[in-house]
Amino acid sequence: MKLVELIDWYNRLTPQSIDRLRELYHEQARFRDPFNTLQGHEEIEALFRHMFEVADSPRFHVTYSQLQGSTAWVSWDFHMILHRRPVTVEGVTRLDFGDDGRVVSHRDYWDSAELFLELPLLGTMTRLARRRLRLPESAIRRTNDHE
Repeated sequence: MKLVELIDWYNRLTPQSIDRLRELYHEQARFRDPFNTLQGHEEIEALFRHMFEVADSPRFHVTYSQLQGSTAWVSWDFHMILHRRPVTVEGVTRLDFGDDGRVVSHRDYWDSAELFLELPLLGTMTRLARRRLRLPESAIRRTNDHE
């Protein structure tokens, strides 16, 4: 598996290094995150190029990885400047590797609401929804009182 090499690539990702994706991902690799379902080098490369177009100073910081057999789980923080404000999104990726050690499946899990909070109209709507759906403090105190 090329896990260490892949993590290093993510930690140092730049617009110029996107082309190295072909060494690390299989030609028909599948990629999925909360916004995209992609397959193949061209589509995945286009996603990373788009990331550098819409966000200022985007960068990944891998915080943990675990490999078992041909499957790896990787925890990461994604930092960027969005609308002149620093934003950090925490996420986890499941990676499945093929026989040649390259990624055949990449699935990201992260809370897209963290990004919505930074957008003018969606941020307001997301904050209202969170307030409405959040468990009231009074319910938490009642539960703790019974313990």
